[in-house]
Amino acid sequence: MSLFKSIATFGGFTFISRITGFIRDMILANFLGAGVLSDAFFVSFKLPNLFRSLFAEGAFTSAFVPIFSQKLVTQGKKKSLFFASKSISVLVFFLMTFVILFEIFMPYVVNVLAPGFVNDVGKIELAISLCRITFPFLLLVSIVSFQAGILNSFEKFAAPASAPIILNLTMIMSSIAFVPFTPTPAHGFAIGITVAGILEILWLQFFLNRQHTNLKICFKVFKILKDKEIMLLFKRIAPGVVGSGIYQINMLVDTILVSLVGTGAISWLYYANRLQQLPLGVVGAAISVALLPILSKQLKTGDEIESKSTQNKAVEYAALLSFPAAMLMIVMAKPMINILFEHGQFSSSDTTKTAFALMAYSIGLPCYVIVKALMPNFFARGDTITPVKFSAVVFSAHLIFSLILMRPFGHVGIAIATTISAFVSLVQYVYGLKKRGFWSYSADLLTKVGKIILASIIMGGTILIIDYGINLYLKDWLELNIIIKLFIFGVMSVFGLATFLFSVTIMNVLNISEVLKLLKRKRGNDDKATTVVKS
Repeated sequence: MSLFKSIATFGGFTFISRITGFIRDMILANFLGAGVLSDAFFVSFKLPNLFRSLFAEGAFTSAFVPIFSQKLVTQGKKKSLFFASKSISVLVFFLMTFVILFEIFMPYVVNVLAPGFVNDVGKIELAISLCRITFPFLLLVSIVSFQAGILNSFEKFAAPASAPIILNLTMIMSSIAFVPFTPTPAHGFAIGITVAGILEILWLQFFLNRQHTNLKICFKVFKILKDKEIMLLFKRIAPGVVGSGIYQINMLVDTILVSLVGTGAISWLYYANRLQQLPLGVVGAAISVALLPILSKQLKTGDEIESKSTQNKAVEYAALLSFPAAMLMIVMAKPMINILFEHGQFSSSDTTKTAFALMAYSIGLPCYVIVKALMPNFFARGDTITPVKFSAVVFSAHLIFSLILMRPFGHVGIAIATTISAFVSLVQYVYGLKKRGFWSYSADLLTKVGKIILASIIMGGTILIIDYGINLYLKDWLELNIIIKLFIFGVMSVFGLATFLFSVTIMNVLNISEVLKLLKRKRGNDDKATTVVKS
């Protein structure tokens, strides 16, 4: 399957996932608002997802997928699945131990994760209770990530990309199935999270069965640990815990520091980050997931020229999709949050404070997406050490700027620090790949990126002009009926997108007809596909 079609497949389902995620967050905002209840819940929601990103979707997958993909090419399916069975056995054993320990010491974990809760007995007890309910989700979703890694190696991207939809739908249904019967709405949603993990495993197992892929758990874990292949896997995992999880590590620092800012701050950053996660998840994750097995196989066959060409395409797609998304969220931050979240317990003041955080996050969005496109180049080569070196610098920058900016700017200062660290990360990856001869940007690529940025600015200006004109006649259109607001928002977005597409087309960056051809092309003709971005 071509890189473009892989990204489109994964990104399409991820987009649906993000849309259902917005519906989920609208319901959360309605029931929880932005206060004590929501702050405690979001801490419990972030805890398993933090370790999930570090150990499952981050380090483990980044180490496992290249080895598994290369085994498929060189040793066949049977031996690669035997390696997968040994890997999942070790993963389940250590994560079960990890989860049990955290359940026992959860009060201490929450004290570290949210030190600002310590002086509020009711708030910290609520957070501990919710964390104990949600933390088993770490084990469940790690198994899901492992299943997804195998399917991605088989170039089956649709099912893994659709799995998160189950989490969103389960949490939405929790408002009916669990919330009415629990001490607080937060308890009901917490139960929904863990139930969703079980359903996701069953969902992906169905598709694994269709690939005739049955993994057998081996209980002789300590014997497996002596296996050379497993030792190699762990050798790559250890540094990858930090290297691939830098974004989530920064989010953890955000949570710790913002808990000191005051009640509601955790929630404002959460809702802002959720909106930023739409393009980051759809574009960044799609490119990263699709690129890793493709690069791994190309490098295994010694095709360096093709691997560099694939890397160029990934960066082009990343820029083409992330810059207009960032601009849209900057100029439309307040309308987005008003329409999605300002109802029930979520106030207009919460909207304003969340909007400022979203604008600060969005400036760094293209950097994070492009880094997602560059990072697999190291993992595909089995290099998990270099990302660790990069992440140490990025983490230090994020922490330093957070401490400097949170005092004058509060929660927005922490979002700004996250953006600064994104720029630092991008510079390191571009320079690091060029220095090692793995990839180097060309003058042509820089020209394309420059044109994409210009087209994004033109799009943003167009939206602001339309917004100004509407407000001349309707004063503040965000005070109108929800149906009218949605209509106006839709019109502004369509005009903005049309302006961007027109701009990149006349600038000779994008060929719309080639996009349509790639989307319609049958799988058997994927290898003959031409690139979307003009050479």
